Amino acid sequence: MNYTRTVLENGLPVITVPMPSFESATVLVMVKAGSRYEDKNNSGISHFLEHMAFKGTEKRPNAQAISSLIDGVGGEFNAFTGKEYTGYYIKSEKTHIDLSLDLLSDMLMHSKLDPVEIDKEKGVIIEEINLYEDTPARKIGDIYEQLLYGDTPMGWDIAGSPEIIKKITREDFVSYMDSLYSADNMTVVIAGGIDQQKSLDMVKRYFGDMQKRKTIPFLPVRENQEKPAILMRPKKTEQVHIEIGVRTAGIETPDRYPLSVLAAILGGGMSSRLFEEVREKRGLGYYVRSHSEHYEDTGTISSTAGVDPKRVDEAVKTILEEYRKVASGTMKITDEELKKSKEYLKGHLVLELEDSRSVGGFYAHEELLEKDIKKPDEVLAEVDRVTIEEINKAGQKYFVNQGLNLALIGNFDNRQALEDVLSLS
Repeated sequence: MNYTRTVLENGLPVITVPMPSFESATVLVMVKAGSRYEDKNNSGISHFLEHMAFKGTEKRPNAQAISSLIDGVGGEFNAFTGKEYTGYYIKSEKTHIDLSLDLLSDMLMHSKLDPVEIDKEKGVIIEEINLYEDTPARKIGDIYEQLLYGDTPMGWDIAGSPEIIKKITREDFVSYMDSLYSADNMTVVIAGGIDQQKSLDMVKRYFGDMQKRKTIPFLPVRENQEKPAILMRPKKTEQVHIEIGVRTAGIETPDRYPLSVLAAILGGGMSSRLFEEVREKRGLGYYVRSHSEHYEDTGTISSTAGVDPKRVDEAVKTILEEYRKVASGTMKITDEELKKSKEYLKGHLVLELEDSRSVGGFYAHEELLEKDIKKPDEVLAEVDRVTIEEINKAGQKYFVNQGLNLALIGNFDNRQALEDVLSLS
């Protein structure tokens, strides 16, 4: 999958990815502006701004004017916010790229940020926060990162808190956009059945006047954990949700791909070690999975599970038994297991990239957060190169007591039972 990268005079990187067999195309604008760039006075504003972008511009005065244009061509539009980025996209039939670029540039450069709409949307945001609170299988990730990063932007919920959301004003939005929404701090990616030169010319027309500003940095993570830690969120539920893992390293670590394969071995699919031990052999819960996450300056590899409230300590012990094998270098990974885990990762990436929206997200992430852009086949090759020795070495490096963390949501309050078993030695 080939791409072309061009930087406009204002510093805006533009990536075009032709996919000749596609009748659709996705236009994605991603900004290096997420919740880790916030402070205590505007926590949640990155996500809130994502909502407000669709609420009207000087040219298109309300949400209806924007949505009717996209609906009128059968397109789909949405946005997403992470800790390190915010993305806005429109996916449509490939002949409507001009409209998509017109709308997205208008939304990001000329948003009305109407105070009346801001006040109305506060209620929507708060209900979204309530939805997450009522969905523990999703919320457990937030609790886990709160445990890892504490009372810092990296430890705060992306959606913010109701108390802060209620106080955010139009002036806060303007100030926030001025500090991060700079032409050289974002990227435009167009992927699908496109003509590269025509697409680039359209980006120049709609984004060429975007300003270049001085942007603010994020607060680096300072990790000084000395022993295993637990964070429990009591909640009346039928199932207890846990996430248990260790600290690793940032996205540029050479251990990145060995850790990804290790996560697949532990909890990547229904034939993984933890699925077999937690669900199939012991019937402790319905789901269990593992993943490796990397931010710019920090990372974690962890496993999540939904388990029987009466058997939480047994589930934690079972996961820790597998973790101890990692820590001691006694996993005894077979060649067959290594191959299967690699194919699992590669297959998921290949299937994901059959969608032009996912392709757009892949290249935007590469542009904004990676040192160099890797094409999908280069990522697949990195996975293929991982050896058993590298996995064991990375496992022993990171699976240590002083980096071990356990988060829990549910109807379980026996903290002592967990403290007694939470160890990798």
